[in-house]
Amino acid sequence: MSIHETAIIAKDAVIPASCEIGPYVVIGENVVLGENVKIFANAYLEYCEIGDNTTIYPFASIGTAPQDLGYKGEKTKAVIGKNCIIKEYVTINRAAGEDGAITKVGDKCLFMASAHVAHNCVVEEEAIFANLATIGGHCQVGKGAFLGGMSVYHQNVRIGEYVIVSGFSAARMDLPPFCKADGRPAIMHGPNVIGLKRRGFSPQERKNIREAYKLIQSRKHKLSDVVNILEEKYADDKNVLRLAEFIKTSKRGIYLSRCNDLVDEEV
Repeated sequence: MSIHETAIIAKDAVIPASCEIGPYVVIGENVVLGENVKIFANAYLEYCEIGDNTTIYPFASIGTAPQDLGYKGEKTKAVIGKNCIIKEYVTINRAAGEDGAITKVGDKCLFMASAHVAHNCVVEEEAIFANLATIGGHCQVGKGAFLGGMSVYHQNVRIGEYVIVSGFSAARMDLPPFCKADGRPAIMHGPNVIGLKRRGFSPQERKNIREAYKLIQSRKHKLSDVVNILEEKYADDKNVLRLAEFIKTSKRGIYLSRCNDLVDEEV
């Protein structure tokens, strides 16, 4: 075990011998580190679990109290997956609410400098947050999603898997899986073709997703009817069915155009 002499470690912290703890790191109460975790100078951790091989850079804060006026000190935590990279000044808050609630980050995620994950969020594996990307409380971010620098997301928003959002965008409504989105508000502009190709989606899978998005954005049908069409036409395509299910279960609604035209929004 390599722990710098200036680090401050709580008595109940669980730190395997394979970990490296840099100078002036503070590890507070209820912290459990996995194997080969590296924590660089001046990082702060409390009420969190950190997965194997995760690296935390200077001045990151993990597991700190949520920015929620309703939080009354409940016993909650943040759980970070394996092989994550958490860069400088990143903040990941523990959950608010009843005892046992968590903020969860999956494996192989990258958080660039000053990104923020608020309380009770779920970030699935391989997600990437560029510099200053910020999600509000109770947001969900799907597998492999890329959130551009300085982009912001209202609480309770869902970002689907393999979505790519450009920098300086803002979303207060859901962004369906596989799309590329841009703007304030963030509007989907068809499928993330390059991203899907890089992720190994077959030409036929990409074709079906592209056709599904053409139907969604054609405005020829109500969105609820589009869902039914997709489920019937692509009954054997798990990706399109996932897209249809995401739209069907959206509580915040989805923007289809830039003119404040809300479709099936739940007020």
